[in-house]
Amino acid sequence: MRWLRTFGEIARSGLTIEETRLEPLLALRTAAGVALVIGPALWLVSPEYAASAALGAYSAGAATFQRSWRPRKVIALGAGAGLALSTFVGYLAAGRLVTFLPLLAAWAFAAGMAWALGPTSGIVAATTVGSMLVTVTLPTSVGRALEHAGVIALGGVAQAVLILLFPIRRWGAHRDALADALAAVADHARRLRHDPTAPFDPEPLMTARDAAAVTPSQARTRPPVLHGPRGLAERILPVVAALADPDVGAPAEGPGRDRARELLGAAADILDAAARSIRRGIPVEVPPRSAEVLRVDEEGEVLDGLARQAAERLVELLAEALEVAGSGGPGAKGPTPPPGPGNARFLVRPTLFGLFPVVLGAVRRELRRDSPVFRHAVRLAAVATLGCLIASRLPLEHGYWAPIASVMVMRPDFHRTYARAVGRLAGTLAGVALATGLVRALGPDAQAFGALAVISAGLSYTLLRTGYAYSQCFTAAYVVFLLGMGGRAWEQTVPERVVLTLLGGALAMLAYVVFPAWETPRLPGRLADWLAADGRYAAAVLRSYSEPTRERRADLRRALLASRKARAAWQEAYDRARHEPVGPRGLTSREAQEAQEALEGLDRAAMLVESHLPRAGSRPAPEAERLAEALEADTAQAADDVREHKNPDRGRRVEETLHTWQGTAGERNPVLRRGAELQRRALRDLAAAVSRTPLERDVSSAREERRARAAGSEDDGPGPAHRGE
Repeated sequence: MRWLRTFGEIARSGLTIEETRLEPLLALRTAAGVALVIGPALWLVSPEYAASAALGAYSAGAATFQRSWRPRKVIALGAGAGLALSTFVGYLAAGRLVTFLPLLAAWAFAAGMAWALGPTSGIVAATTVGSMLVTVTLPTSVGRALEHAGVIALGGVAQAVLILLFPIRRWGAHRDALADALAAVADHARRLRHDPTAPFDPEPLMTARDAAAVTPSQARTRPPVLHGPRGLAERILPVVAALADPDVGAPAEGPGRDRARELLGAAADILDAAARSIRRGIPVEVPPRSAEVLRVDEEGEVLDGLARQAAERLVELLAEALEVAGSGGPGAKGPTPPPGPGNARFLVRPTLFGLFPVVLGAVRRELRRDSPVFRHAVRLAAVATLGCLIASRLPLEHGYWAPIASVMVMRPDFHRTYARAVGRLAGTLAGVALATGLVRALGPDAQAFGALAVISAGLSYTLLRTGYAYSQCFTAAYVVFLLGMGGRAWEQTVPERVVLTLLGGALAMLAYVVFPAWETPRLPGRLADWLAADGRYAAAVLRSYSEPTRERRADLRRALLASRKARAAWQEAYDRARHEPVGPRGLTSREAQEAQEALEGLDRAAMLVESHLPRAGSRPAPEAERLAEALEADTAQAADDVREHKNPDRGRRVEETLHTWQGTAGERNPVLRRGAELQRRALRDLAAAVSRTPLERDVSSAREERRARAAGSEDDGPGPAHRGE
């Protein structure tokens, strides 16, 4: 029943239309790149030559739609070069299967390991495997193979030239990432008006940090508006949380709470205005009422104490945000940070040549049996080789479509692999049916088929981010038109493509069953990593009180980034585990959810304490160092216990340290004292969430199974029993 229910979720996911902003101008430019190579090749050489040229242009164009912070023209050139190289190398060994299959296996394994660098690298590398599989149809001479590879590379060059000549939303991805970060903080401020303890997902801030890393050459041309707002969003986040918190900020009820809600609403409006300005490159338009709310009256202000400090700090940061966002208006000029390590005022991204040690290090870290990337690479190599071997034994002319379908749908996780297999089959059936009708109606007309291929490519690019099935529909039509342009009869190509797509999808799905990489058993380890990183971050905040120095602030920043990275790894594993058809192993769904809420509370407590950090050179608080040591020791021990499936301690050292504090220490640092109490409570909540006796573990597992069976029998979508599975 678990597998049947999972397949139902997968089918719905594979056919779901994703609500995203379409980019028709980008699709039009990329389709023009396809037309730029098809037209002259069709006119000057032959339809077969035009089909080969279209391979590189289409794949290179599709690569430019993947998320990457490097210039799009570099991605197009890299994709074209990779396709050309795989085509030529594949041809050198394509004479016999005994030489071609080992090469294909090695190339597919390397393409799978490319996921260690990120999704963009993995997807582009998979297209080169598909290009190699087509080499079995190449002419029988090395010279013609070089010529064919050059034509494919020319497609990438054509796309890069168009990107250079007709830039659309230059720095657009970077602007969107920064605007999303500001909008996320604005949304958090609005939620804090009604829920003072609302959690914050730091993913937009992590994405904005990735986007802020640039090479020295990019730093010289980056717009001034992209220099500062990310840091402001980082500083505004703890301030709004401190203002809303009833323990260290505004009172729970009364005029002070109303004033805090006004300030939070105004902050949200101003951050949204700054986000719109950065995203669209237009002047900032702040609602007059929001600007009026931010005026702090010295005599009539109802907030006092720590709440008033937070309000005044928030007003200062919002004014700075408006100033920075206003510098990105039309015609605005700003100082450009000079390149070089000595004066680096930007996050440094390695150049293309400097990527080699980074690539080697990332791949080396994933070369282990329990790595999802390594297991994906093994599956990819096995499926590509087996699919090619099966295709060579089938009485079909285009047998390579089966392994190509497998390679293009496979992903490192179970859910996306199966969802893409369903989407590819559905899209292929619809696209083939649509294109077949047009081919039959038009008859043999190479020029018409070439034009229809370009139109199909443009529609495929347009729908690329709305759902794999819908983009694949026009991709299938594009292939049918290319084959028709080359003189292939639809009676031969269309049934073949449907059957072979079904075979390729089945191979990809079977490979994950035979050699899976389930995330469910890894959840305790991911949770322990997040807990240990959170403990180091909270301890770093406390040490910034005991020694208010710049060095401590730098340590705090590194600990914060490590904590966010660990949280993102947990969230990714948790989301994948929810869609896996396996039972709980170590953490049930309810335990995982409650443990996540407890760690979010630990995050929030540390953030509240961080919002009132003393300035460099302020009076030190020696009691904070003792608390930091106790907190770090307790979280490290609890992390080890969670990893080993033991009942974790409830923060014994932290509790003992708090008991030894004198009353004057708590009065001198009320935020520090309150934050420590919240951290102790979070550790208790975590221990309560995951601590069970052997009998409780058996009973809990039985309850999980009953919930799963009940949810499956009712067929009402995913229920709470699967939140941690």
